[in-house]
Formats: sequence, C-alpha cells, structure tokens
Amino acid sequence: MTEQSKQTSTLAVVSLVFGILAWVLIPLIGAVVAVITGHMARAEIRRSGGAIEGDGMAVAGLVLGYVSLLLALAVLFFLIFVVGLVGVAAIFA
Repeated sequence: MTEQSKQTSTLAVVSLVFGILAWVLIPLIGAVVAVITGHMARAEIRRSGGAIEGDGMAVAGLVLGYVSLLLALAVLFFLIFVVGLVGVAAIFA
C-alpha cells in the first residue's frame, strides 16, 4: 500500500509564527498578519479535501492574533478612559 503524504499549509505556519511574534516582537502587525493568514490557511485546508494539513496551527495563529488584538484594544480603551478622567479632573480642579 502506498501512503499518501500530506503537505502542511504554508499559510498555517505563517499564521502561527506571526501569532507568536505578535506577543513577542511586533504586536499590531504580527496580530493582523496572523489573523489574515490563519483564515486563508483554514480556507485552503478545507478546499484541499484532506490533502493539506495544518488546521491546528492555523487555529493557534488565529487565537494568538485575535487575543493580541483584543488586548491592544482593551489597553487603548483603558488609556482613553484614564486620559478622559484626568482631563475631567483637570477641568474641575
């Protein structure tokens, strides 16, 4: 019997790598690249009919990217809120 070898999706690997980079080196760019390539990888894997693997890596990249984006958004809202409170406090001081 010949065993058909599966190829790993390059986009899934890129998604995982940039998802990790989003937490370590390049937060915003890494997160955006991880999310975009993660979605592209999952679509590629679904279309391949089982010939391409790497769905777990793509999902991990998506999770890392989305969590990084959500954390950045939370920090941004917190900073806006704090700056807003400081501005209001300065008006009434």
